[in-house]
Amino acid sequence: MWLRWMTGSIFLMLVALPMISSASQPADTNVAIAKCKGCFCPGNPCQLCRLPPHTDDPIPENESETCRAVREAVPPTSFQPGENEYFTNLDKSTMLCIRSGGDVVPNTRRAPGYPGRVYCKPGLLPR
Repeated sequence: MWLRWMTGSIFLMLVALPMISSASQPADTNVAIAKCKGCFCPGNPCQLCRLPPHTDDPIPENESETCRAVREAVPPTSFQPGENEYFTNLDKSTMLCIRSGGDVVPNTRRAPGYPGRVYCKPGLLPR
C-alpha cells in the first residue's frame, strides 16, 4: 500500500512540476519582439498600409507606390468598422491594392501597432 502511494505521488510530481514552473515564469516581452516574424512586427518591415486609409495613420516618408495609389484614390477618412462608408471605402481600397500589385493581408491577431483589420502589402516589384 505504501509503495503504491509513493509511486503515485512521485508520478504526479513529475507530471505537475513542469506545468507549475512554466506557469509561474513571467513572459519576457522583449524576447517576443526580437523573435517576431512576418509583416506585423515593430518597424513595419513589409511596408503595410491600412485598408481603407485612416486619418490617424501617418504617411511614411518611404511610402510604396501601391500604398500611395490607394491613398490617392481613396482619401483617408475616420469611418469606423460597421459604418456603411467604411465598407464602401474598404471595397475600393482592396480592389486598388490588388490592381496595383499588392496583396491584401487580414490582421487576425490584432498585433500591437497595427490597429486596422485589413492591410495592403505592396508587391515586390514596382509596376
